[in-house]
Amino acid sequence: MPTEETVCIIGAGSSGIVAAQVLGARGIPYDVFEKGSQIGGNWRYENDNGMSSAYRSLHINTSRRVMAYRTLPMPDHYPDYPDHFQMAAYFDEFADHFGLRQRIRFNTELLRAEPVEGGAGGWEVTVAGPDGEETNRYRALIVANGHHWDPRWPEPAFPGADEYEGEQIHVHHYRESDLLKGKRVLVLGLGNSATDVAVESSRIADVTFIATRRGAWVLPKYLNGKPIDETLNPITGLAPIALQRFVTMRALGVAVGQPKPDHKLFEAHPTVSSELLPRLGHGDITAKPNIERYAGGRAVRFVDGSREEIDLVVYCTGYKITFPFFDQRVFSAPDNQMPLYRRVASVERPNLYFVGFIQPLGPIMPLAEAQSEWVADLLAGRASLPPEAEMRKEIEAEERRQRKRFVASKRHTVEVDFYPYLREIRRERKQAAAPA
Repeated sequence: MPTEETVCIIGAGSSGIVAAQVLGARGIPYDVFEKGSQIGGNWRYENDNGMSSAYRSLHINTSRRVMAYRTLPMPDHYPDYPDHFQMAAYFDEFADHFGLRQRIRFNTELLRAEPVEGGAGGWEVTVAGPDGEETNRYRALIVANGHHWDPRWPEPAFPGADEYEGEQIHVHHYRESDLLKGKRVLVLGLGNSATDVAVESSRIADVTFIATRRGAWVLPKYLNGKPIDETLNPITGLAPIALQRFVTMRALGVAVGQPKPDHKLFEAHPTVSSELLPRLGHGDITAKPNIERYAGGRAVRFVDGSREEIDLVVYCTGYKITFPFFDQRVFSAPDNQMPLYRRVASVERPNLYFVGFIQPLGPIMPLAEAQSEWVADLLAGRASLPPEAEMRKEIEAEERRQRKRFVASKRHTVEVDFYPYLREIRRERKQAAAPA
């Protein structure tokens, strides 16, 4: 049974386990609830929690040395860009190394989380596990169940989609390349998943098209023989974005998706692929603009007036940030907007924290680790949050910077730059330290 000091952590994926490790190292008691039977979250292929988006050919697109937790590097024998099986094994190693497994309640779904009225702001949490439902009270709630599990389909649906006679799937449900074999395939989107599927399709499908509303900057996985994210560091990360853009573009030469992007480099999340541009250049993939409508049968009409017969459409259109265990009045993220202080702490709900709800230009795991360290500072009384008015002012300023920096898209509402955000969290920890 939890004590009055116990913290509830939702999810045993990459963010949940590092939150548990940090709290455990500080001596803060916690419970972790995981809907599935294993560790790894989105990186666990065919995770029985039903929330994983991993497909068989998936590899990370940030290098292992940059992506690893600070407290446990990835094995040296791993390649620069491990696949999801290796990532899941790394998470297992992390959990076993720090003795986390026995603290995780597997096959246990969180049904409801409700704030306790009055007092210091505890949480009443109801879960359903192998032994039925139970409700317990916790001092604080750390939400770490991820934001890549609730697929967003085109909004609104393209005209004629209901009458289309081919197959339509969201990439969340894509697993094996056999689905593509011998078909005329259209991939909608130009993010990392879209390029992976399109490249894979170009090898086994009869014809492959990739369509997008706007172009994208496509970066290779290697630059001058090194993983591209290893060319950046805390020093280069201090440079203004305009200078980083200039240096990167000079180093890359031309690294542009098709059609040509309607925005500058780093004004949207770039796509990392060393294979897409050659496949486009060889004619193995044909670029198209956005879909205009489904034109009857298996015909798809594009906004440039062209028309193609398509057997399978794969929507790579992102995800909704949703929390089924919260009443809408407690917390929600309409249009993927999450007004949190430093993207972690709720202003309205005391002792409610979110770990890993960011989309970094770089790896997420070290940032989730840093977020967890700050949350642990707050829980241990080594730091405190600013007054509510000050937090709201900073949130509004961050939202203005976000609108100015990135193209308008639900994908970029939680976008951050890796090194600047890491410095921001570390600076917050230092500035918010409680007096001795």
